[in-house]
Amino acid sequence: MGVPSNRFPLAHSARHHLLLAGGIGVTPILSMAERLAAIGADFQMHYCTRSVGRTAFLERIRGSTFARRVSFHFDDGPPDQRFDPASTLAHPDADTHLYVCGPSGFMDAVITTARSSGWQEENIHREYFKGGTQSPAVNVPFDVKVASTGKIVRVPAEKSALDALREAGVELQFSCAQGVCGTCMTRVLAGEPDHRDLYLTAEERARNDRFLPCCSRSAGGMLIVDL
Repeated sequence: MGVPSNRFPLAHSARHHLLLAGGIGVTPILSMAERLAAIGADFQMHYCTRSVGRTAFLERIRGSTFARRVSFHFDDGPPDQRFDPASTLAHPDADTHLYVCGPSGFMDAVITTARSSGWQEENIHREYFKGGTQSPAVNVPFDVKVASTGKIVRVPAEKSALDALREAGVELQFSCAQGVCGTCMTRVLAGEPDHRDLYLTAEERARNDRFLPCCSRSAGGMLIVDL
């Protein structure tokens, strides 16, 4: 999903670019990295996620021409590879611009650290990127019917359709589990999805013929899926 340039622009005049992505915030950050690599600009990217299995675009980044410029940080990994904002942002430079996108807690920590480390405000660029999932308090249970077997799986309020299906023995491919990468996208044969992802376009949502079970739910009634 693209980010409008007037909301989260690259400072093309900068000598160096520091890109920081937290979870779902990788979408615009990755687009920036690919653009900077294409024009031969100098940059470094840090990508923080919960685990390898929840890292969207992992293989795409590892297979890119700029893979050596990217550092991955996993919450469940060894302590020495975890992201340290203080050391990463310890040396502000007037010719270096910082770009950060991700959950609000991650962004607040990065921006607060950058400011306390002496970064100039005009060199700090941010895009608050919220996931499409909602609190279980506003979720309602619903059923998913697997078309190939006729099996009906109940999705409780506190679980995603992806988790409920997998627990019921229905295998689905997935990666980010946050509605960003599209890996788990599943065809909908009947029913109306409640789209909460950050992957489908408005036109694709309007067709109601697919949904991302990692975060989206039913707008009412059963969903029959092509599994």
